[in-house]
Amino acid sequence: MAKATFGAGCFWGVEANFRKVDGVLDAQVGYTGGTVDGATYEQVCTGRTGHAEVVQVEFDPEQVGYEKLLETFWSSHDPTTPDRQGPDRGTQYRSAIFFHNAEQEAAARASKAKADGSGRFANPIVTEIEPASNFWRAEEYHQQYLAKRGVDQCHL
Repeated sequence: MAKATFGAGCFWGVEANFRKVDGVLDAQVGYTGGTVDGATYEQVCTGRTGHAEVVQVEFDPEQVGYEKLLETFWSSHDPTTPDRQGPDRGTQYRSAIFFHNAEQEAAARASKAKADGSGRFANPIVTEIEPASNFWRAEEYHQQYLAKRGVDQCHL
């Protein structure tokens, strides 16, 4: 099993998108990239902790490649808007790929360059690519938030 971590705005819809990918065994929402140990939603919402709302994906690399997860990431949000997705604004909503090893870093950088040069996006991609750090699992009411409400997507 392997892990991948992505920040693409509000984590509810992003989690739902990753759960649809064959080979994804689990997807949890949480916080990473910040300075507060044991970060909570209330702390992260202030925009002062440096954390991003993220989805940490557990996947079987024999069933799904990291490149497929990157494709899902790019299609799950607008990677050209700094610190914003739809009506959500703040550094916690930034577009980011948190790599877990050198192979993921190389794949993420190549994928970003390919997406940026594809003409798919009208503006340059602002997605950050940085090493994975401590992941703080979000509160239970955030886990599978959309599924619990009988919907399968948020705003895009």
